[in-house]
Amino acid sequence: MLTVAALWLVLYCLIALGFLALFNRALIRVIEALAPPIGHFLEVGGGGSRVRLHIVDSGAQPGQSEPPLVFIHGLLGQLNHFAFALAARFPERRVVLIDRPGSGYSQNAHPQTLAEQAAIVVRTIDALGLKQPLVVGHSLGGAVALALALDHRDKVSGLALIAPLTHLAPAPPKLFAGLTKHNRFSLWLGAWTLGPIVTFLRAGMARDTVFAPDSMPSGFWRRGGGLLGARPPALLAAARDLVTQPRELPKMMLRYSALDLPIGVLFGMGDMLLDAKTQGADFCAMTPGAELSWIAGGHMLPVTHPAETEAFIRKVLTRVASSACTVDS
Repeated sequence: MLTVAALWLVLYCLIALGFLALFNRALIRVIEALAPPIGHFLEVGGGGSRVRLHIVDSGAQPGQSEPPLVFIHGLLGQLNHFAFALAARFPERRVVLIDRPGSGYSQNAHPQTLAEQAAIVVRTIDALGLKQPLVVGHSLGGAVALALALDHRDKVSGLALIAPLTHLAPAPPKLFAGLTKHNRFSLWLGAWTLGPIVTFLRAGMARDTVFAPDSMPSGFWRRGGGLLGARPPALLAAARDLVTQPRELPKMMLRYSALDLPIGVLFGMGDMLLDAKTQGADFCAMTPGAELSWIAGGHMLPVTHPAETEAFIRKVLTRVASSACTVDS
C-alpha cells in the first residue's frame, strides 16, 4: 500500500510540475505582450560566444557631441530601466541601451561571466562603430562596466557608475537569496515552476528593497520593464550572474588601482540594496580618478531621480572632455 501511495504521490507531483511549466510558458507570452521589445536585434560574434542582443540605438546624426553613451543595466533588469526616464535627456548624443546577455530580450552569454559580458559589450561597440563611449553602468551593470575598463581600456573614455557593484558582498541581498543555489537542476526546476509566482508574491518586498526610500513610479511594471524580470529565463540568468561574482570580483578589486580614466560614482544615501560605503566610498579610495557623489534616494536612481542622474552623467562627461584636452595638449 505504501508503495502504491508513493507512486501516486510522485505522479501527482509530476502533473503539478507540468501544469506549472505550461502556466509559466503562457505567462511569458502575456508578460512579453505587455512589455514588448522597444529596440532592434544585433548579433555580435567573436570571442567566447555569438549572441543576439536587444539594443536601442538613437543612431549616428550629423553634429552629435562626443563621446556617445552606452548604458548597461543591473541584475534582473533590462534597458527599459534607462529608457523609462533617463536616456531621452541626452538628445545631443548618440545613445545606446543594451539588454545584458540573458536579460530582457538578449540571449545568454557562454559563459555568463562579467568578463564575457564586458567582451560582448565591446563587440557591440565595434559593431556600431562607436568611438570610445562613456559607459554608464547601474548596479551589476557597474561591475560589467568595470570589467570592460579593466580588460579593454582603449574602448572607453570613462565610466559613470550609478549605485554600482564594485566589491564582493559578504552575502547576497535577502531579496536574491533564492537565486544563489549552486545546483543547476534545482535552479532550473524552481525557475520553471514556482519562480514566477514567488516573484510576484514578493513584489512588495522587491519594491521596498530596490526603490525605498523612493516610491516606485507609476507604469514601471510595463514601461519600465519590471514584469520581464519574472520570466523563468530571466531568473536563471540572474542566478548565473550571482554565481560568477565570488570568482571574478575579488580579482577585479586587486586591479582597481590601475584604472586611469575618469570615473564617477553616484549613490543614493538611502540605498537599501548595496552598501554605499563599501561599494562607493571604499572603491573611490582605492581607484585613481574616481569621484563619489551623493544624492537623496535609493537604488533605482535612473528611474526615480532622472534629473539628478543626468546631472551626474554630464559631470563625468565634462571630466572626460577635460581629460581629452589634457592628452591632446
